[in-house]
Amino acid sequence: MDQRVIISGFGGQGIMSLAQLIVYAGIMDGKNVSWVPSYGPEMRGGTAYCNLIVSDKKIGSPVVTKPNTLIVMNLPSLRKFEKSLIPNGLLLINSSIVSEKSHRNDIRAHGIKANDLALELGNLKTANVFMLGAYVELTKVVSDASVFASMKKVLGGAKKELVSLNVEAYRLGAKSVQAVFA
Repeated sequence: MDQRVIISGFGGQGIMSLAQLIVYAGIMDGKNVSWVPSYGPEMRGGTAYCNLIVSDKKIGSPVVTKPNTLIVMNLPSLRKFEKSLIPNGLLLINSSIVSEKSHRNDIRAHGIKANDLALELGNLKTANVFMLGAYVELTKVVSDASVFASMKKVLGGAKKELVSLNVEAYRLGAKSVQAVFA
């Protein structure tokens, strides 16, 4: 198993938190992990992204230039990174705010209405966790138990009360792709 992922969206959409949840879950599952966040001037409003690798093998370089998975939360991210996705790669698009479809027919592209689902749950800030649930359901890159444990780590302290809400968002994100791909 070797997942080379680029996660991208507007600053403030929880891109780095999404990556951290995967990284901590990967560590708990005994995987080799790396992530390289890109903050820069893009933290609020611009396109922020990170490179993420979860692997059973040793990781030589943390830089992802040819991802096998791309998770995009906004249109600029789709336009910036879609061409870098390898053939037969997985593309997850936040179709609540990205109306444009993939321009490629050699990849597996799926729209997840993350913002809509998050609003139904009552907290827009869970949109990233809906994407996480869909991603893990489709790839089985990490275990659900490790994701839930990582939520306690990432959302601990002042955000502790948000753990149960995020667990629910994760489960609903996974369920959203189960219905489509069952």
